[in-house]
Amino acid sequence: MTQVFINGATDACNVRDHDSLDASIQELIRAASEARNHAYCPYSNFAVGAAIRTSDGSIYTGCNIENGAYAASICAERTAAVKALSEGKRQFVACAVVAQQDNGFTTPCGVCRQFLAEFASNGRDIALYAAKPTNLPLRVLCTSVLQLLPNGFSFPSGK
Repeated sequence: MTQVFINGATDACNVRDHDSLDASIQELIRAASEARNHAYCPYSNFAVGAAIRTSDGSIYTGCNIENGAYAASICAERTAAVKALSEGKRQFVACAVVAQQDNGFTTPCGVCRQFLAEFASNGRDIALYAAKPTNLPLRVLCTSVLQLLPNGFSFPSGK
């Protein structure tokens, strides 16, 4: 366990070397890193890439897309999720997020956490990997959607 600074708070989190992760996780992080290159962020200059793996093993990528009317902007995680959902994929098993933040890792915002939680595969948690777009050796924050959103909203019937 390594002490890291995440979104304004210090937490004990599971940070691992990229090379120690399973090849499928490395693939997901690579896909998120590549998606980041397509970000449209002229207002914040904060490029984010995301990749989601669905229960059938498919990977869907997304980047943040900003708009002058800020409410019309969309985060990378939701872009990837919407692409998967629009193709009929409803069960997510893992998500990778890549962005450059000097003091820690970039994890999904609250809206994205809640959005992703809705599509956890068979009601299970969604593994989440946050990394920076740097050359190897890369460090990766390994957590999950429910660890970041422990008491998320859900309907009593489940979904």
